[in-house]
Amino acid sequence: MKYTVTGSLGNISKHIVDILVKNGHDVTVISSNPQKQTAIEALGAKAAIGSVTDAAFLTNAFKGADAVYTMVPPDFTKSDYRQHMADTGKNYLGAIKASGVKRVVNLSSIGAHLSAGTGPIAGLHEVEQLLNTLDGVAIKHLRPGFFYTNFFFDVAVIRNHGIMGSNYSADSKLSMVHPKDIAVVAAQELQTAFEGKSHEYIVSDERKMAEVAQTLGAAIGKPELPWVTISDEQLLGGMTGAGMGDSIARLYVEMGHAIGKGILFEDFHKQPEFAGKTKLTDFANEFAAVYNSNQ
Repeated sequence: MKYTVTGSLGNISKHIVDILVKNGHDVTVISSNPQKQTAIEALGAKAAIGSVTDAAFLTNAFKGADAVYTMVPPDFTKSDYRQHMADTGKNYLGAIKASGVKRVVNLSSIGAHLSAGTGPIAGLHEVEQLLNTLDGVAIKHLRPGFFYTNFFFDVAVIRNHGIMGSNYSADSKLSMVHPKDIAVVAAQELQTAFEGKSHEYIVSDERKMAEVAQTLGAAIGKPELPWVTISDEQLLGGMTGAGMGDSIARLYVEMGHAIGKGILFEDFHKQPEFAGKTKLTDFANEFAAVYNSNQ
């Protein structure tokens, strides 16, 4: 079978490619970085170097594929991040139509059932709606939880201030997943003859933020590590101070409110199944390795 995978060799895409190649499939990987070509070919895949903003390039890369994996590449340089997501979705829509692809596995997010109030995730809701307009194309939207690997951004805060925190409370519950677990499900769905338009949640574990801080803290020798609720202004200032654009940072502030209210996970909780295998305690070892390597 032939597959085209977007996302270059990112945390999810690389593992998808590895699984598909090992299963004997013909895989093409789209990357905007020419320097990734050697690494892509080393995995046993073909490299298609170009941008997802180029509809003609996308169409050519999708032609002949039995299925494609789509995702919106993050680009924090954009002044209008929601528009970036919508534009990428439109490019995928046109390329799928023009290339004749009949099956698509699309990376979305938990919370994408909502059209507003979820920060950047509302943009993925829009992408889902766009792709669902494709006639005669089977679409599977993957809606993973919060990536464990996002906690790596807390390493500097822990080291400098001795806390973890955001604009939601220690009692807020977070549905989490490891990118490798997403890749396993994505590869499985790509190799499955599904039909229609549907979505699938991928969650590996669910904990209150106080438990998250304690578990990760214990792994680095700080068992009393607290989760601290900070203000919107503090969160916004931290993100913009780290170089994130104001408009994008405000979207993440909004997402924090959705986490605190629990609305991000309400649809998942109607059918809570842990498709992922990696528990928080498993990830804690990985977190400790990164924390200790940056000493």
